[in-house]
Amino acid sequence: MRNVTDRLRNPFGMRPGCAEYVPGYGDANADFHVIGDHPGVHGGRTSGVPFTGETWSERFFGALADGGLVSTDASGDGDAETTPWIDIGSTFLSYLHSCVPDTSVADPSEDSYAELEPVFDAELRAIAAHVLLPVGDRATRHVIESYTAKTWAEIDAAGGLEAVHGTELLGSGWLVVPIRDPRDWGSDHADRLSAGLRELRRTDYRRESDLGRFIAGEDPYYVR
Repeated sequence: MRNVTDRLRNPFGMRPGCAEYVPGYGDANADFHVIGDHPGVHGGRTSGVPFTGETWSERFFGALADGGLVSTDASGDGDAETTPWIDIGSTFLSYLHSCVPDTSVADPSEDSYAELEPVFDAELRAIAAHVLLPVGDRATRHVIESYTAKTWAEIDAAGGLEAVHGTELLGSGWLVVPIRDPRDWGSDHADRLSAGLRELRRTDYRRESDLGRFIAGEDPYYVR
């Protein structure tokens, strides 16, 4: 079943229960779900769109555009209140912790992450994207441990997030492509990500099977 809403900002009306937050943004029927940590490190407070407003934002979205996930307006003249120079395509952007943290601390507390986890999980499952793209250590660890059959120890043993940046990890139900925190990108991280995304999109990343032949009626029934 496909979603019927065409609203880009907060399409499911998620309310995390804080005074200031940056809601999910993008296609409610997205194939790709890019997941950051929180607005304090990954931006979006001004536009209300995750990953915007930072010194690295254009480079980050440029890599996603080169990989075919979004389109960008090179002139930078897009409407910041709607799509901030981004045509989102079949992509959704959100945060593990959508509330803006207290500016007196570097990160939200563990209790705060735990409190918002059900909100994040509900939105992730409502979007039901084929590919999850967690950004940075915290989001990547959570996605791997919560939505795949892998462990963070396996990622550490393979060389950490640096080694798996922009590469495909097969999981249980979702395919995962980790992304190193764009604040820490070097000269080749954008190219590695875009190349990995182009290769991914050349494959059958949906990896669905039609089980409709096993049930009554003529309609297809796709499962991952």
